[in-house]
Amino acid sequence: MRHARGGGDTLPALVGERLKEDSRSGTLFVFTNRRRKLIKVLYWDGTGMWLITKRLEQGTFFWPRAAQEGQVKLELRPEAFSLLTDGIDMHGAKPRWWYERG
Repeated sequence: MRHARGGGDTLPALVGERLKEDSRSGTLFVFTNRRRKLIKVLYWDGTGMWLITKRLEQGTFFWPRAAQEGQVKLELRPEAFSLLTDGIDMHGAKPRWWYERG
């Protein structure tokens, strides 16, 4: 979902209002900003809410296309989430031009 401006209180509210999901379900909810240089992951571990942020020094995150226009919710398999956070273009399954795993 694109809307990475929110923080610890805003993002759980977005999960409930826009996605119609329970932010305390144990599901990872991933958000990006418009330029796709930042992702935020929201996760409830049973004792508290995690908010994990990754900002790229160069390049952008590949963001999968929605199946339908205006769709705000996508479900990713764990492998696709890993590709997303590692900077892999999922359409061609190849690293983005700036990607180099250390």
